[in-house]
Amino acid sequence: MKDSPPPLPLLREIGLFGGLDDSVLESFVQALPVVTFAPGDTVFREGELGREMFIVLGGEMEILKQSKREQVSRVAMLGPSDWFGEMSILDVMPRSATVRALAPAKALKLAATDLDALYRRDIKSYAIIVLNIAREMSRRLRVADGILAEMIANVNDAYSRRA
Repeated sequence: MKDSPPPLPLLREIGLFGGLDDSVLESFVQALPVVTFAPGDTVFREGELGREMFIVLGGEMEILKQSKREQVSRVAMLGPSDWFGEMSILDVMPRSATVRALAPAKALKLAATDLDALYRRDIKSYAIIVLNIAREMSRRLRVADGILAEMIANVNDAYSRRA
């Protein structure tokens, strides 16, 4: 049985769709497939090729990153209204992380082909979505920069105490 599309009030709460008209939410967004994940399901793995992103409608997902020493670490947890996989929409590089469901989850699947079709039909709505992706990527980069700065400061402090 196919899941029904998410209601408009829910879609209006998702930052990726901020600024879109209701007509676009109804015609474009509600036509996207809804996929379900059981706890422990892997959505995709680091290094795989992919050309789609996911918007979490319910449940909880974890983002896992593998170090060069093959140590896997959780780098983020995402819940309703968050999205992931957007880098694969913008570039053609392999996936940068693994994503796994922590709880039963539902998500909208937005493929690069869907976004391309929107570009051809409604460039203003396309630009809004791409700008919303860019804003979130910028926010995430700022957070990562802050974490990196703290980690470097802690390593420097530990090194100074030993010296």
